[in-house]
Amino acid sequence: MPSTLTCRVEGGVAQVRLDRPDKLNALTLDTLEDLVTAARGLARDRTLRGVVIGGEGESFCAGLDFATVLKNPPRVARSFVPHPWRGTNLFQEACWAWRRLPVPVVAAVHGHCYGGGLQIALAADLRMTTPDAQWSVMEARWGLVPDMSGIQALSQQVRMDVAKRLAMTGEVVSGERAVELGLASEVHDEPFVAATRFLEQVATRSPDAVAATKRLFGRTWSASDRRTFARERLEQARLLATRNTTIAREAAMKRVAPPFEPRRR
Repeated sequence: MPSTLTCRVEGGVAQVRLDRPDKLNALTLDTLEDLVTAARGLARDRTLRGVVIGGEGESFCAGLDFATVLKNPPRVARSFVPHPWRGTNLFQEACWAWRRLPVPVVAAVHGHCYGGGLQIALAADLRMTTPDAQWSVMEARWGLVPDMSGIQALSQQVRMDVAKRLAMTGEVVSGERAVELGLASEVHDEPFVAATRFLEQVATRSPDAVAATKRLFGRTWSASDRRTFARERLEQARLLATRNTTIAREAAMKRVAPPFEPRRR
């Protein structure tokens, strides 16, 4: 079975592309498995500094390919079963696996960003979108709810009333409106270029500090003050003991490009 996405790493940045352009990159069960496999493979690359995820052709992703997926009910049923340690099933892990990466992930969105595609975008750390891209929590039109980690991701990105409206109506909003609502991060005519430039900037920072920052926000966003303060202290204590922190400090004082070591595992 040919892969439904491509992944190449250049200069420490992985370019991941959903690759079913003739189907507007609609998601099959194979695609979901490919997304999980790609994320886990990239997690093992200690030289990785960031990921850009997007879609080939005219769209980012038009959501789940129901016609294909529903041909195999037993496989769908198996895909609903959560992993005992991760707490996610296949549908959820295809998105949340990108949150688990210790490097920033940026979604470059153009064309359609519907349903499961929107949930993949929400799993990224930032979302660059063209102004005319079409964003929708499309599940409402199928009589469903966003269940590919979408409820958790929406609750972190937008107000509750906005999340409810989007999830109840399935209305389509433009990329510009998505930024206003908090679904997307920035509007760009060339989102892939903007995403890559952002990651190039992040690459000038200590990879250990970047990974710690992602962990901190991911694990404390809705936590109590006390727990957040404890996590801050723990991460900072670890960073003070790393070689990359010393490199960053010395480079900042000399105003030179820092030759960082690969991130810690």
